[in-house]
Amino acid sequence: MSRKEILGRELSTGRSIVVTIEDSTIHSIQDSDEATDLWISAGLVDLQVNGYRGLDLNGSDLTRHTVSRLVRALLADGVTTFAPTIITASESAIVQRLACVAATRAHDPIAAACIPYIHLEGPNISALTGYYGAHSPEWIRPPSLEEFDRWQSACDGLIGLVTLSPHFPGSSEYISALVERGVHVSLGHTHASHVQIVDAMRAGARLSTHLGNGIALQIDRHPNPIWSQLAGDRLTATFIADGHHLPAETFAAMVRAKGLDRSIIVSDIVALAGMPPGRYVAAVGGPVELTAEGRLSMEGTTTLAGAVVPLLTCVGRSVQMTGLPLAEVMAMVTKNPGRFALNRGRLLPGERADILRFHWDEQDAMATVQDVWLAGECIHGTP
Repeated sequence: MSRKEILGRELSTGRSIVVTIEDSTIHSIQDSDEATDLWISAGLVDLQVNGYRGLDLNGSDLTRHTVSRLVRALLADGVTTFAPTIITASESAIVQRLACVAATRAHDPIAAACIPYIHLEGPNISALTGYYGAHSPEWIRPPSLEEFDRWQSACDGLIGLVTLSPHFPGSSEYISALVERGVHVSLGHTHASHVQIVDAMRAGARLSTHLGNGIALQIDRHPNPIWSQLAGDRLTATFIADGHHLPAETFAAMVRAKGLDRSIIVSDIVALAGMPPGRYVAAVGGPVELTAEGRLSMEGTTTLAGAVVPLLTCVGRSVQMTGLPLAEVMAMVTKNPGRFALNRGRLLPGERADILRFHWDEQDAMATVQDVWLAGECIHGTP
């Protein structure tokens, strides 16, 4: 039996603790008299990843090598569980990308450990200008259970999260069918009415995808999809907390409205994350411009084309935008998303030993990775 001990500061109290690992599992957590400046947490959980550091999940040339490299790039940033996100495209393109992710998991044990399922964002979203964002409107279409089953067949049933707009006729029946198949349903890129959103919740939808984004710049002041989803206690909202997708006061107010337990931070990072500023042609969005400040927009417009800020950086920005304690923000990138991903993101005895230790610069609200542990093995950094 392999046994290891990891020292760190507990997030909510700041006290020193020792996490004892046996094989791949957390065996015990005990107080320690030894001082340390390293904070310790469960590994991060990101429910929306499109790519990173030039590695694109929605490119036309996706390979197993690309997916494997993406897994390791995210691990280096503390993400031990993530949902590869495939977006609106033709059926053949979606099928190829789904099959590639599934094949990677089958041949790469580290990828299998990090990827619980695939997030399919679209193609059943709003085709109205402003609502589909960087998605290609030519491939937007109504939901079809037959098509969904073909997708699942292509990836051995790996789709575990679907983002859709419930404005289509028959949406409630479609949502119910997905939930019966064990799939999480999230509302996003939608112009649906309040009644349609309530019906979707009743049918089993339990998430909102990047709430406050994927919506037109000009909307009705009171009856609109944002208010309906904020008011829906059955919905847990995901937010892109990169400082560009939501102004600080908007993000803070939305988190207060949903409550900490029903708030999740996602990165929504794309392949251009980690790349130098400049103009690029992206697989999603076409011609885009990446600024030195980390804003990625469709060229010549203010429309965002995805995010480029890693999840751990979003933690610091969230602390700055909301004024919440670090421990409460970290819950939004660990145990809260983990509820929708095999209950990952929990630093507790009996759980898989996915662990992040990091330095925290309180003045600049910046976290720096020290080491990352996946299933009890140090996978990145210096233990």
